[in-house]
Amino acid sequence: MTAKEIRSAYLQFFESKQHHIVPSAPIVVKNDPTLMFTNAGMNQFKDLFLGEAPIKYNRVTDTQRCLRVSGKHNDLEEVGIDTYHHTMFEMLGNWSFGDYFKKEAIAWSWELLTEVYKIPKDKLYVSVFEGDEKEGLPQDTEAYEIWKQYVPEDRIILGNKKDNFWEMGDTGPCGPCSEIHVDCRPDQERATVSGKTLVNADHPQVIEIWNNVFMQFNRQKDGSLQPLPAKHVDTGMGFERLVRVLQEKASNYDTDVFQPLIQFISQKAGIAYGDDEKTDIAMRVMADHIRAISFVIADGQLPANNKAGYVIRRILRRAVRYAYTFLDLKEPFLNQLVPVLAEQFKGVFDELAEQQDFVQKVVLEEEVSFLRTLATGIQRFENYTKKQGEILMSDNAIDPDKSFNDPWVFSILKDQMVISGAFAFELNDTYGFPIDLTELMAREKNWQVDMEEYNIALLKQKERSRAATAIDTGDWIAVNPDLDTEFVGYDDFEVETQIIKYRKVNLKGKEQYQLVLSNTPFYAESGGQVGDTGRLEDHSRLFFVEITDTKKENGLTVHFTDSLPEDLEGVFWAVIDKRQRILSQDNHSATHLLHAALKRVLGSHVNQKGSLVNPDYLRFDFSHFAKITDAELAKIEHLVNEKIRENIPLKEQRDVPYEIALSSGVTALFGEKYGDLVRVVTFDDHYSKELCGGTHVQATGQIGYFKIISESAVAAGVRRIEAITADKAEAFIGEQYKELNELKALLKGNKDLKAAVTSLLDENAKLKKEAEKALIAHATDLKHEIVHHVKTINGINLIAVHIDLPHVDAVKNLAFSIKEMVDNLFLVFTTLIDDKPGITVMLSENLVSGKGLNASLIVRELAKEIQGGGGGQPFYATAGGKNKEGLPAVLTKAAAMVN
Repeated sequence: MTAKEIRSAYLQFFESKQHHIVPSAPIVVKNDPTLMFTNAGMNQFKDLFLGEAPIKYNRVTDTQRCLRVSGKHNDLEEVGIDTYHHTMFEMLGNWSFGDYFKKEAIAWSWELLTEVYKIPKDKLYVSVFEGDEKEGLPQDTEAYEIWKQYVPEDRIILGNKKDNFWEMGDTGPCGPCSEIHVDCRPDQERATVSGKTLVNADHPQVIEIWNNVFMQFNRQKDGSLQPLPAKHVDTGMGFERLVRVLQEKASNYDTDVFQPLIQFISQKAGIAYGDDEKTDIAMRVMADHIRAISFVIADGQLPANNKAGYVIRRILRRAVRYAYTFLDLKEPFLNQLVPVLAEQFKGVFDELAEQQDFVQKVVLEEEVSFLRTLATGIQRFENYTKKQGEILMSDNAIDPDKSFNDPWVFSILKDQMVISGAFAFELNDTYGFPIDLTELMAREKNWQVDMEEYNIALLKQKERSRAATAIDTGDWIAVNPDLDTEFVGYDDFEVETQIIKYRKVNLKGKEQYQLVLSNTPFYAESGGQVGDTGRLEDHSRLFFVEITDTKKENGLTVHFTDSLPEDLEGVFWAVIDKRQRILSQDNHSATHLLHAALKRVLGSHVNQKGSLVNPDYLRFDFSHFAKITDAELAKIEHLVNEKIRENIPLKEQRDVPYEIALSSGVTALFGEKYGDLVRVVTFDDHYSKELCGGTHVQATGQIGYFKIISESAVAAGVRRIEAITADKAEAFIGEQYKELNELKALLKGNKDLKAAVTSLLDENAKLKKEAEKALIAHATDLKHEIVHHVKTINGINLIAVHIDLPHVDAVKNLAFSIKEMVDNLFLVFTTLIDDKPGITVMLSENLVSGKGLNASLIVRELAKEIQGGGGGQPFYATAGGKNKEGLPAVLTKAAAMVN
């Protein structure tokens, strides 16, 4: 069976068991502060397990794209080294939300593996939870008894909490699990050593293939376990491992999931796969990493220097580094794998094929940037080892002409040839140079890196990072647990409500509270629109607490406040800040008009790549591969304002079936997770029609006016427009008009401002030329005058004088002119330009090479007299300082250096 056939067979099997097939959620997680990436198939169903969202289908099945490269589930360093770890992987899953439980889950997993996929039964082992005394959890005897119907008892293994109690993180849904392992060793080996002894022992051929998790508990902040409102089944089968087993391969990378990529790399690199382990690992790393990189970018996350963007940049750089070091691919290459990957996933995850050009250009840009980083890092490494080597030779009184490769020299210096951990950390932290590459280059030169010092620096950085983002979240405390929550903010600005639950949070030492309300008009931050602020007033309207922010978490609207109301069980008024909401709506509706205008002016390839909508301005990121011209910007701005003046009424459709919405021509965003029912926001059926959960104006005329204030590049193939609307745009135009009137006044009311300014610029240019001529003449006279101040001391021609020139370039030109006129020159100028003291030192080359003088060292010593510093080249250097009173002492000190 091919990979596509295996995937299809899984979904069809569970569809036949009355499971509803749902699409994969995006890899990049939004609206869940506990997760950065989807790392398990259950992530998108977390709110269903917790009872915080209604269950539409009791049984579902899917294939979920997952990423495990950070946090508790971190497989990155194993990827490519072994045969079965991956960054991005597919998790095939079947789910029961309060419906079937252990009996059906176990029966169906056995049926699928042995009857559909035809895996020999004698190759399979199963494990069940042995219990945990500390947790007060008994052995899962129910699962054990069910498995006895299918598997001999000697193939049932009791597993500890580490292996057989599944937890998504430190808190959240969890429960005992039952794993299925397959023994892929040859028959002779299986007959010699029982596979039972190799289960969960990291044997590359005895691997876990499926995990049936029986979700029963919710892990609390204090570590305690609370029963979930209902029992659920959460299963996961690693697709890549399954394909390997069914295609009878020794490695996941030998299957048709990875081989098209690996063979493409092999052909382009001119290196056969299978000839050398180092090059094989490099090809595996590249084939694996391009999958994660491509799908994360397609889901809307660009490489960046923090959070999710940094993780994907790190993965990309790891792939480039392997290609550079082991495959000798010194030019951008990784991006060429994107079309190969997109073709593989056609009909499965089509979003990659639809964005192929965009993803490829982003990867290319990152490659180009990192290859420059590698070149810079290598040069800094070479300079460091060269300098340190010279110091070691000098300290050990070794002839500098001897080579480090000399066995005698190496025998003396080998224990001292250490690259400081601080330098290695600087290369990594400041310049993005991988530590493993630093170690590799060090070994090639017989040096070693002080990894203890490096790890200390790394630990300190991690501690600083954790401290900067640390948030301590308490458990939810129920107040009115029987109430349901509902967002009514599309229609109401205030509403009666009650508190369902609350919890305390501590962020960077600041204590706050989070509330969940029964009815709320507060829009929770999502889709680029910031969360509402406002007040929670008691029913008398006499007392209130400020709502400082509103965010989403697993489908819940969470309100932030610095304090709690006294009567938590009372009835309140939830009141949003109406003015701030209206301004946000102006900007949000303007982004829809802008998006449509961009498509019309620039082309249909334009797609939203991110946005920010708040009361002050809007920011809109979109795919486009060239700077937008002034004429295009003017056309875009005009088109948006034209639609504003048309005062197009909002057409809002709620609870529209997703497929119907798509077929109507609506714009949907890549990387967004849409439900079966969606909200469609339309401003003119023929202009702007988008899926959107945000709040909007009732008619475009409310926006008032739209003004673009900047256009710039964000990343490869991504541009950004920032704009303002309503009163902010009015204030901006007013300020511009005020400045224009002030300019007219300065120009004596001249009506033709362009001509007046052009005339001033021409006159200024003319005066500059005249000033330059005068300066050249003055410098020429000064040059001949200064030469007469030469004093010959010990064969050196000393010139140490204060000169009066208006800028540093003139001083530099004068110094070089005198150097051409005077041999054996030791020249020191002091200057005072814009009331700032300066020093210039110029030396003849023969003084540098013959007498070992160094202008850079000399100027630093002289600069002490003016409380400053500087540097430069051995023959020419400059310095600046704070104390102009010290300039005479500089000249005295310079003369003393020659005597």
